Amino acid sequence: MNSELIIRKEYLEGEKVETIYFGGGTPSLLSVDELKRFVEVINNIHEVDSNPEITLEGNPDDLTKEKIRELKGGPVNRLSIGIQSFRENDLRWMNRAHNASQSEYAVKLSQDAGFDNITIDLIYSIPGMSIDDWKENIQKAISLDVNHISAYSLTIEPKTFFGHQEKKGSLRAVEQETSEEQFLLMCELLSAAGYEQYEVSNFAREGCRSRHNTSYWEGKKYIGIGPSAHSFNGKSRQWNISNNAVYTRAVMTGESYFEQELLDDRIRLNEYIMTRLRTSAGIDLGYISQAFGIDVLAGHEDMIEDYQRKGKILRNGQNLKLTGKGFLLADRIASDLFIVEV
Repeated sequence: MNSELIIRKEYLEGEKVETIYFGGGTPSLLSVDELKRFVEVINNIHEVDSNPEITLEGNPDDLTKEKIRELKGGPVNRLSIGIQSFRENDLRWMNRAHNASQSEYAVKLSQDAGFDNITIDLIYSIPGMSIDDWKENIQKAISLDVNHISAYSLTIEPKTFFGHQEKKGSLRAVEQETSEEQFLLMCELLSAAGYEQYEVSNFAREGCRSRHNTSYWEGKKYIGIGPSAHSFNGKSRQWNISNNAVYTRAVMTGESYFEQELLDDRIRLNEYIMTRLRTSAGIDLGYISQAFGIDVLAGHEDMIEDYQRKGKILRNGQNLKLTGKGFLLADRIASDLFIVEV
């Protein structure tokens, strides 16, 4: 992966690197020396922020006391722990390698080691999970005093194990009404505990938003290194070959190891609408007019007014953003606002 870093040293076109994220697969298997070497290479070929956010993803079963102590001596200053659930039944159903006690233990070990910037991932809309079960999960997360929580609705993809189970009739996805109830309960409980919902699925205490995630929603450039990694430079998007062996051979021999999509103004505008509408900031109609020469409201007035009457959208001058209930329909509303031609 160092080879790809060097090959693509011009990709960001001189833009300062503010965040570094070790994720996907099992980055916690990397030693501190390996993490240091990656960061050193990045510093050698890019201008890096004086205080970058450097995140490492880890599963609870990988984050042993020894591993966390080792990580604390390296460049990582933020941990993203894939908890998924604090309930044994949920973890067994999702076929996770860790158990409920490891979920809690990993967070406490990290805090004891001195990591004060921790985010955890939770999953809702799990078949068999009651509203009380979900409430218990959220309350456990709050009690651990982490400063960032990401929570996602379980999605059953067609070609996965769960997808096959659903197709055979042995698995039934959670009803939309139940999923919405769990989402709204989460928003209510986390808000009461001092967490700001700054994006549909992300909640942070004051000053603890994920800089890495935020840069994506703000449309900043990023470079992804390694198999399956995605990159964006404002003009195009590219994604690497997923097969490890094929990727490695291609990088080492100078062959093409990625696919690329060039982004025209229509795609860039619609992506701005889609990503920014998912955030608490919403979309800036003035910016769209200036950058793309488009009036988003033209032809959409009746639709936007309807969403306003239903309490889904708030408009304040040149700002258009979703309410808590509007977040439930974020993708649909964004789609309704998409521009066909620029």
